[in-house]
Amino acid sequence: MAARRARSTRSLPSRIFWIVVRTLIYAIIISVLWVLAYRFVAPPITFTMLGDIAGGRSVKIDWMPLSKIDPNMARAAIAAEDAKFCSHHGFDQEAIEAAIERNAKGGRIRGGSTISQQTAKNAFLWQGGGYFRKGLEAYFTLLIETIWGKKRIMEVYLNIAETGIATYGVNEGSKRYFGHDASRMNPIEAARMAAVLPLPKKREAVVPKGYVRRYGNAIAARSGVVRREAMDACLR
Repeated sequence: MAARRARSTRSLPSRIFWIVVRTLIYAIIISVLWVLAYRFVAPPITFTMLGDIAGGRSVKIDWMPLSKIDPNMARAAIAAEDAKFCSHHGFDQEAIEAAIERNAKGGRIRGGSTISQQTAKNAFLWQGGGYFRKGLEAYFTLLIETIWGKKRIMEVYLNIAETGIATYGVNEGSKRYFGHDASRMNPIEAARMAAVLPLPKKREAVVPKGYVRRYGNAIAARSGVVRREAMDACLR
């Protein structure tokens, strides 16, 4: 009775405050359990996939463990997206500052995201910008860096990244573009796949022309540097 009377005498701001606190605690617990589950279980679906399904498309994905994906693919991803993947803790401060500087005139920040950040976004959030979504992305990035580790982050990234229209993961993408699975990708194929990742609905990895071809060749060259300088050491 005393506890009930105490609750009833709380002011409205006090009640709202404790509702917000409890909600945040529950949200944190659920998010940690969600990330922990994906440490061991392949994400069954993402918000991006749901968007394709809502648009009437049939989603294609064929999960492949990182241990079976050709190392050329991970090297190409590091070369194209995140050269410091094995050394940072989720965020590349220099890349973020460079992106801010490049976009200062337009007032909109683009680029600078690490593979960890992209994985957090792809696995747990929706596409698009906005400070709220970016804040959640930073939070989930910290969680996966802490709970998953680098190998799992790369594994999830390579399996749920969009590689074509309604096509997800490098294994399905490799079958779509090259006629074989991702266990035997040569450096050029891996580089072209990495070149497609930023705009998978607009770029094709097979017989690429123009920018995609040039960018793929540049990634292939940088992938050699990744291999020689052991920039993928955290994945071995």
